[in-house]
Amino acid sequence: MEPSNHTRVTDFIMQGLFDHPQPQGLIFGLFLCLYMTAIMGNSLIIVAIVLHPPLHTPMYFFIANLALVDILCTSSVLLKMLENLLQEEKIISFGGCMAQLFVFTLSSGTELVRLAAMSYDRYVAICHPLHYVNLLSKEICISLAASAWAVGTINSLVHTLLMLHLDFCGPNLIQHFFCEIPPVLALSCSSTYLNEIMIFMADIFLAMGNFLLTTMSYSFIIIAILKIRSSKGKQRAFSTCSSHMLVVILYYSTIIYTYIRPTSSYSLDKDKVVAIIYTLVTPTLNPLIYSLRNNEVKVAIRKILPFTTKLQFFQE
Repeated sequence: MEPSNHTRVTDFIMQGLFDHPQPQGLIFGLFLCLYMTAIMGNSLIIVAIVLHPPLHTPMYFFIANLALVDILCTSSVLLKMLENLLQEEKIISFGGCMAQLFVFTLSSGTELVRLAAMSYDRYVAICHPLHYVNLLSKEICISLAASAWAVGTINSLVHTLLMLHLDFCGPNLIQHFFCEIPPVLALSCSSTYLNEIMIFMADIFLAMGNFLLTTMSYSFIIIAILKIRSSKGKQRAFSTCSSHMLVVILYYSTIIYTYIRPTSSYSLDKDKVVAIIYTLVTPTLNPLIYSLRNNEVKVAIRKILPFTTKLQFFQE
């Protein structure tokens, strides 16, 4: 059949997070609380880093960028999901779906590069501390940050434009709670061969490439830490990168699980659980893992919000 004879889908229906009816009010309240926690936590980190001069270092510069990416990622998915939880028919327009897909893919790609840049920061700090200022100057940090955004934008633009060239002639039920590439791709009634080739290339060069760079950085870091004679020195060195290692493992495991397989092999229920981890859980935990338990950040937050000195959360 020629593409011109296809009936173009104008909107999609979301299956939602659950296949069976659930207490919508309770689910809405839970996800709204998590979303607000993610937004407030990441926003607070950005403000603290911007306004507190002692935090104007490469490490915190990358953390602020990561917080911005997390806000973008979570907002692109959760706002529409929360709206759908209050509606009986979970509908999203074709244009809205493509916009959500673009923003989410952009934030995901940017975060992959950002995590690699952060691992490089820790590598230089531990393995070449005397050259840290030169190897991570202000100009280099800005270039790394701009490169991450550029790579994420180009990658997202390619996938979105390829998606726009596909034919969608029904069914229009997205078996997911947001517009992600695999479930939307499964609805196309035209060949998705080129799309899957580009997804595979992104997996290799973007996901696996940055994963290898991150792994190499931490391999050198671990070797350097093992050469430290004092146990206190080893503990101090490891504490500077353990948080980032935890986030890297969590984020990459979910991304690789989602995108490294062919479209036909997806387990929809498992995909939804994994998607919740990297769209909501990880952005919520990142401020805590990276910064909110850090003494320097706690000082900055106390100066911004003096009443936080009374909160047990920020106590030693």
